[in-house]
Amino acid sequence: MIFQQIHKEQQEFFHSQKTKSIKYRKMQLELLRDVIKKREKEFYTAIDKDFGKSEFDTYTTEISFLYNDIEFYLKNLNRLAKPKRVKTNLANQLGKSSVIKEPLGNVLVIGAWNYPYQLTLSPAIAAIAAGNTVIVKPSEIASHTSRLMVELINSTFSREFLYALEGDAEITSALLKLKFDKIFFTGSTRVGKIIYEAAAKQLTPVTLELGGKSPVIVSEYADVDLAAKRIVWGKFINGGQTCVAPDYILVDKKVQGKFLEHLRRYIDTFAYKVDSPHYSRIINDKNFQRLVGLIDSEKIYCGGGSNPLTRFIEPTVLFPVAWEDKVMEDEIFGPILPVLSFHTFSEALHAISQREKPLAAYLFSNNSKEKKAFSERISFGGGCINEVVMHLSNENLPFGGVGNSGMGNYHGEYGFDTFSHKKAILDRMTWGEPPLRYPPYTDSKLNWIKRLL
Repeated sequence: MIFQQIHKEQQEFFHSQKTKSIKYRKMQLELLRDVIKKREKEFYTAIDKDFGKSEFDTYTTEISFLYNDIEFYLKNLNRLAKPKRVKTNLANQLGKSSVIKEPLGNVLVIGAWNYPYQLTLSPAIAAIAAGNTVIVKPSEIASHTSRLMVELINSTFSREFLYALEGDAEITSALLKLKFDKIFFTGSTRVGKIIYEAAAKQLTPVTLELGGKSPVIVSEYADVDLAAKRIVWGKFINGGQTCVAPDYILVDKKVQGKFLEHLRRYIDTFAYKVDSPHYSRIINDKNFQRLVGLIDSEKIYCGGGSNPLTRFIEPTVLFPVAWEDKVMEDEIFGPILPVLSFHTFSEALHAISQREKPLAAYLFSNNSKEKKAFSERISFGGGCINEVVMHLSNENLPFGGVGNSGMGNYHGEYGFDTFSHKKAILDRMTWGEPPLRYPPYTDSKLNWIKRLL
């Protein structure tokens, strides 16, 4: 297959040392930025064909991320790539110690369909900034965006440096048989395990950006109006097909009635209708049928309507929901929002901590003790207090999962580190060395060694 030859060419090109040039990396980043700007309208058209995503949402949740990523690396690349001096211990005096961040080599980036531009090109941008050669495999599920990215990349860049290819699981399986220096995957936990197993055979390091059931706690000390407003926005953006979207809500019984009323009101206010330009449809029939099957008609608080012809599902709130319900088994990844209630804050934290570690978690509360307990007592990839989703927009914060929701992270400097190896260098003087470590050993030498070490 052609990608096997390209894989070999990329390895050879990397060993030519050209990608280690900061100037070269910046040129490639600028080229990618310019071609995205030139063809930005095509990005909007392609994603609209895939699942009806608006230009507003595509720019704010995808294209702007790419521009910001590129500008971050253009601005900070010299600093990020500069060797870092560190302290030298007494045993290695007289000497200098430093850490060099060097590129890993030939990288494979496997993207996801739900935010196809951001989740495919953002890690590729970090890999380029770090000085690697890259093969990109977009998700075939979003076929129009996949085709556009492949055509755009392959018509712009030398294939020995950056190459993209379309294909299904069979192509991905063939790619995984090759020896890469790093694999970056975004997708489901199920497929992440397959990627991890294949990479282990080659001893290839991986970053897995997966998912999970991301909870929201709404405390009795929350501003319930603001909580409802922000949760509705974060849950139903992209038709609920967001890996860090609120998956379910735990609300204090003292405020549940008022909170549910605010949820319904904001769903109505934001007008998520079948013809709304700001409300995406479900990506395909398979996911549509799966989601419809999760809606328990006896527990619909609001919404519940759907249309298979347009793959439209109304924003749906389910209440009251129990942990044993079908909708609570796996990540929902759609516009269905289960609501459970609790009596005490500790009860809510305990319930979350007993389950798989989620990619994100959120708390709405103005109580400092609750904020502290939330941050310290449960494990999750990243999250917000009195906000949802927005933590991933800050390039100064790492984005990634933990446990079942993934391993490794990226964004900003963390992305640069993900695609770099930290190489240790000790540079010692060639004079002034005491003979303590060399034979023959004596009690006197040992006493001196004990003092020094």
